[in-house]
Amino acid sequence: MLHNYSEVKKALTGGSSVVDIVKSYLENIQKNADLNAFLEVFEGSALEKAREVDAKLEEGKAGRLAGMVIGLKDNICYKDHNVSASSKILEGFTSLYSATVVERLLAEDAVIIGRLNCDEFAMGSSNENSAFGPVKNPIDKERVPGGSSGGSAAAVAAGLCTAALGSDTGGSIRQPASFTGTFGLKPTYGRISRYGLIAYASSFDQIGPFTNSLEDSALLLEIMAGKDENDSTSSSKETTNYTDFTSKGKKKIAVISECLNHEGLDPAVKQQLDLTIQQLKEAGHEVVEVSFPYLEYMVPTYYVLTTAEASSNLSRFDGVHYGHRSTSAIGVEQTYKKSRSEGFGPEVQRRIMAGTFVLSHGYYDAYYTKGQKVRRVLKKRTDEILAEADFILTPTTPAAAFPLNGLTDPIQMYLQDIFTVHANLTGNPAISLPLGNDKNNLPFGIQIMARNFEERDMYGFCNELLELAQK
Repeated sequence: MLHNYSEVKKALTGGSSVVDIVKSYLENIQKNADLNAFLEVFEGSALEKAREVDAKLEEGKAGRLAGMVIGLKDNICYKDHNVSASSKILEGFTSLYSATVVERLLAEDAVIIGRLNCDEFAMGSSNENSAFGPVKNPIDKERVPGGSSGGSAAAVAAGLCTAALGSDTGGSIRQPASFTGTFGLKPTYGRISRYGLIAYASSFDQIGPFTNSLEDSALLLEIMAGKDENDSTSSSKETTNYTDFTSKGKKKIAVISECLNHEGLDPAVKQQLDLTIQQLKEAGHEVVEVSFPYLEYMVPTYYVLTTAEASSNLSRFDGVHYGHRSTSAIGVEQTYKKSRSEGFGPEVQRRIMAGTFVLSHGYYDAYYTKGQKVRRVLKKRTDEILAEADFILTPTTPAAAFPLNGLTDPIQMYLQDIFTVHANLTGNPAISLPLGNDKNNLPFGIQIMARNFEERDMYGFCNELLELAQK
């Protein structure tokens, strides 16, 4: 099994072709079908692209990702291929265009192998909300892989592709990365184009990679990042060489005391966090404990604002403009009601209803406007911390992966994102590094958050952190 791009390149120099590599992944996908990670495998187009890349390799004209096999979360568009956001409302829909990230990957000769299961419309923290069944965690099939990008995380952890793309609205890349022992990056808001991503909450969503190595994560960011005229929220700020891991000088790291001393923290996570802090101090870095007194407000603020945006974004899926149309509906009103009731699952319906409520007359100021004000406060405090420190260090998740059907209360499920929503509310880049295991030998991540657009420094620091952990 080829787990990262350096292994792929080694295989290519050792006599394997890209077609051979794609076939070995296809075989592995078949063997691990019970994980339910893939909703569809693009065997025909993947092998066609592989043959094209092999020809380019022979001519010495291949791109920087030649032989890298990538899976796409099922909310990222790929021209002439199905995309459904794991929802019945879009079942059978074929995309008319490719997302900017897909075009950039293909231009560098990556091979797209299929679309990956996720929580419906990226709403969930366990990948149990997909209309096409839950995804299993390859490390322990009785447990969830995390969500919403659970299929992407499971596929990378199980070696079903070299890397995968996910989307992160409140932790949907970093939380599953933590649960599967992979690297999960949420870039700065606007660093990667959202064009071709089916929107959940437009001011929060970011596309990012799942990988088995830090080098692959940086390489994929390097290729996907940058201005896109199709996305007005994409930043025109210069991109840089993210794969250059030179970390200059000693750093100052802020640890949020409310996270470090959180009552819901698994003892193994707390122990790993303490160990990481100790290693950093021994290496000469400065670690300071800071207060962020808004921890308990983050998840409620996140859900007020994201459900409002979801209510607006998902209004187009009505059985008339897009999506499933009920066959039993009579008249316009019934067409809307029945199509949406049949097409959307319970969690999506719950969030649309909540979002419609917070935007409704009489409640808009009490909820939505208040939520935006709180978001401003969170951003201000985060900027203050990062003006004094280089990075913020927190757990990615309170604990390792929980059992399938283990959390039935929506509030408990929402609290799984307690440490990850921060970066989405403020727009900062954040990454989950697989640094620990609990008493059941299940992995969990440590999260690093940086100043906006300082992904290169963040990668350099993460590389040092991994080296310290290996000593």
